[in-house]
Amino acid sequence: MQEKKLVVIPTYNEKENAEKIVRKVFSLNEPFDILVVDDGSPDGTADIIRNLINEFPDRLHLLERKGKLGLGTAYMDGFRLGLEKGYTYLIEMDADFSHNPEDLPRLVDACRKGADVSIGSRYCKGISVINWPIGRVLMSWFASVFVRTVLNMPVYDCTAGFICYHRKVLEAIDFDWIRMKGYGFQISMKYYAYRLGFKVVEIPIIFVDRTEGTSKMSSSIFGEAFWGVIKLRFRRIRKK
Repeated sequence: MQEKKLVVIPTYNEKENAEKIVRKVFSLNEPFDILVVDDGSPDGTADIIRNLINEFPDRLHLLERKGKLGLGTAYMDGFRLGLEKGYTYLIEMDADFSHNPEDLPRLVDACRKGADVSIGSRYCKGISVINWPIGRVLMSWFASVFVRTVLNMPVYDCTAGFICYHRKVLEAIDFDWIRMKGYGFQISMKYYAYRLGFKVVEIPIIFVDRTEGTSKMSSSIFGEAFWGVIKLRFRRIRKK
C-alpha cells in the first residue's frame, strides 16, 4: 500500500489560525494531506478552508458538521473518512499552533520504525509547556498522573492531542465504544490502543499555548474526563 499521511484538524472559530496552519503544514519538506473538520464555526473558518481548497485541491479536504458536536466525534468522523480514502497514517493536531507542525515528520517516523501509536508528549522528558499559567500546567500534569495510575497505562502524557496512528490501530478500535467526547476521548483512544496490544511510544515535544483564538477547555470537559476514567478502568476491552 502506498504510504499516505493525513493530518486531521478539528476547528471551531479558528479564523485567526486556519490559513496559517494549512500553509505551514504544506510548507514542510515531507508531504502531508490535511482534513479540516469544522463544527459550523460562525466566524467563517470553513469559508477560509474552502477558498484554500481551490489552491490545494488534492491535498486539502473539508468536512463540515452542523453545530458544535465535540472534539472526540470530530476526530472519529475524520478517521473514518481517512480510512476510507486509504491513508496509512492518521494524525491528530490542533489548529492553534500549540502543536508544532515541524514535529509531524518525527511522529510519523516513529511509526515507521515500529510504533503503532506515537504521541507528541509534553511530559515524557520533564515538563515542556510554554505560556501556560502554573495552575493549568499542574492540573494537566496531575491529570496524567491520575490517569496513568488508575488505568495502569505506561504513558506520561495521557491527555495529549498530538498523535500519529497507524491505520491498523484505528481499524481495530470500535468507535462506538468511545463514550467520552471531549478531551477524555484522547485518554480512551490511548488506553484502548495499549490494551489491545499495540506499541505506544512518546516523542518529546515543546507545547506552546495558543497566541490567537480562544481555548475550548471547560470544567464540564474536565469533569467528563475524570469520571470517564473511573468507568473506563472497569470496562472490558476487545477488538472490533
